[in-house]
Amino acid sequence: MTVQVGQPAPEFSVQAYDRTKDGTDDQFQDIKLSDYKGKWVCLFFYPLDFTFVCPTEIVAFNNELGEFQDRDCEVLTASTDSAFSHKGWCDSHEDLAKLNYLMLADTTHQMSEDYGVLKADQGIAYRGVFLIDPNGIVRWLAIHDLGVGRNVAEVLRVLDALQTDKLCPCNWSKGEKTLN
Repeated sequence: MTVQVGQPAPEFSVQAYDRTKDGTDDQFQDIKLSDYKGKWVCLFFYPLDFTFVCPTEIVAFNNELGEFQDRDCEVLTASTDSAFSHKGWCDSHEDLAKLNYLMLADTTHQMSEDYGVLKADQGIAYRGVFLIDPNGIVRWLAIHDLGVGRNVAEVLRVLDALQTDKLCPCNWSKGEKTLN
């Protein structure tokens, strides 16, 4: 079953790498989607560690992390790589050294399959992004092909629109008038 807007987000339980723990044993932890009940979640998938487009997105989301936090929204990223691969990549990539959100390890590929982003013939995830509301309902999603990075400003714009709980016209931006 593929995730759909307006439906509950598929629950997951995976190992995560936490760069902010700075070499402590707590760098690796098990997390579940239900840990974030009551908060907005921006979950984005990327294909692989040690690639070219992926770090540009990971860094871009990290650069805007304060904007997500101001909206009471947790950012999580996931790939089919292991948490140890995530750590190795962050340790070896200067731009990832200051990462401040969790990297989820979907080593079984179940999470990618549940969210409809698994490219099964390669065992990797397409570039999917999901906004999940505090009740665990998927409110927006977008899936890009492997070679196309996402626009973080658009994700924030949609989050702002969803959080108004009003009708927002095309190209609406925070602070502009809604339709109701």
